[in-house]
Parts: sequence; structure tokens; C-alpha cells
Amino acid sequence: MKKTLAFKMKLHEGMKEEYEKRHNEIWPELRQLLKDNGIEEYHIFLDEETNILFAFQTVSGDSNSQDLGNTEIVKKWWAYMKDIMETNPDNSPVSVELEKVFTL
Repeated sequence: MKKTLAFKMKLHEGMKEEYEKRHNEIWPELRQLLKDNGIEEYHIFLDEETNILFAFQTVSGDSNSQDLGNTEIVKKWWAYMKDIMETNPDNSPVSVELEKVFTL
């Protein structure tokens, strides 16, 4: 069963280019981990007015990227990203799941 999940995160001021650079150079092993766990599509958009990142994923299966925080590669990625976005004490991004209210 496929499902679409959406969530928001927050980027620090002035970090758009660095965020894009790091994601354009995403580690192959992280990309593979996501695909191996049923994440078929993963899109992230930035509202530059608020620095809010809006993300959505198309997932087959029961997991999503937020469920992979126990893997070493994800922990390493979080540590790599913590200087440019809001994070929790474990370096995971502060992430708020969004409720779907309409589908066409």
C-alpha cells in the first residue's frame, strides 16, 4: 500500500544554498537506505519568507524516513545537518507531521 506523508522542518536563516548543496550531494548509502525502506519519492520545498521546509514522501510499506533514526547513516546525516536547521537534542530535525486535508 502506498501512502503520502508530509511534514515541516525549519532551516536557519541564510542556509538555503548550503541546504541545497548538501542535498544535491546526498550520500549514496543514505539514498539507498531510503529506497530500500520503501521511500519512492521524497520532495522538500522551502518557504523563504519563514525558512520553513515542507517535505512530502510517497512510501510503500509501513516505514518512512522519520523511522530510520536508529541507523548509523541517518545519525551521521543528522549530525552533519544540525548546524543549518532546528534540531532536537539527538540531532534529529525538529519535525512536525502535517495532516492531509484534501486530495484531488
